Amino acid sequence: MIRIGILGYGNLGKGVESAIRQNPDMELAAVFTRRNPENIKVRTEGTKVLGAEELERMQDAIDVLILCGGSATDLPVQTPRYAAMYNVVDSFDTHAKIPEHFAAVDSAAKGAGKVGVISCGWDPGMFSLNRLYANCVLPQGHDYTFWGKGVSQGHSDAVRRIEGVKDCRQYTIPVPEALDAVRSGSNPELSTRQKHTRECFVVAEEGADLQRIEEEIKTMPNYFADYDTTVHFITEEEMKRDHSGLPHGGCVIRTGNTGWEQENSHVIEYSLKLDSNPEFTGSVIAAYARAAYRMNQEGMSGAKTVFDIAPAYLSAESGDYLRAHLL
Repeated sequence: MIRIGILGYGNLGKGVESAIRQNPDMELAAVFTRRNPENIKVRTEGTKVLGAEELERMQDAIDVLILCGGSATDLPVQTPRYAAMYNVVDSFDTHAKIPEHFAAVDSAAKGAGKVGVISCGWDPGMFSLNRLYANCVLPQGHDYTFWGKGVSQGHSDAVRRIEGVKDCRQYTIPVPEALDAVRSGSNPELSTRQKHTRECFVVAEEGADLQRIEEEIKTMPNYFADYDTTVHFITEEEMKRDHSGLPHGGCVIRTGNTGWEQENSHVIEYSLKLDSNPEFTGSVIAAYARAAYRMNQEGMSGAKTVFDIAPAYLSAESGDYLRAHLL
């Protein structure tokens, strides 16, 4: 059995816990939290909940530590720190900062003889793999990535920080005409505004200036200013009834040409439709935790991404089984 530790018991940590339950070669060894452990109730019977400080002395009890913190401030610190003690897996998703995060984790993991798998999930992660495969198969072509329809947790949080906002769910929605144009193989040049729209469902504080809130949302740089954004004000009851889930998804499309004169066109598409973003992400992470454990058992160390890990390492099945049933 691969003994898994989870650091952080929010939506993602709970998703990882559910994924472990579905993998017969894994067991949840412990959950670690920066909150009061007595206030955390996990679903796996008999599992200990410990303070994060206990990780300094739990190396003999855990084969892989899965880090479920946020990419903005948690993982840049946590992943290198714990890669010096454990095989680790994280879901770091700040794309522009992946190279520096990789370098920090690589140094720590190599020094400890451990494997640190970073940026696991569906984007980065499964979408990254499909972008790479498609680029290799069609070297002459164009890439397109569409997200949604789904809840963007980061954008929802940004709206909640506006004065007068009590709660928010923000949905990212692909523009149908843009998707159709890409799928046709016409290789359109699309701006940010042409590819996605954003829709916000906002619960405002009593007496709040709704016009000001809407204006702050629509003009927020790096989040909404470059998109056509619609804002709906709703009640707490409507939020709970209609927007309690965390669905997401999207697709990666590569268009390209083959032939001596590039006379034949092709479209490669990989898509996801997810009822629960954190549960699906947790399932991807669990598979890569198995890979981290196996690679370390073979003597490998250092930081790895999904590009560096052979698919067979992800499966609980043997090579013989995979060749007979999935190849």
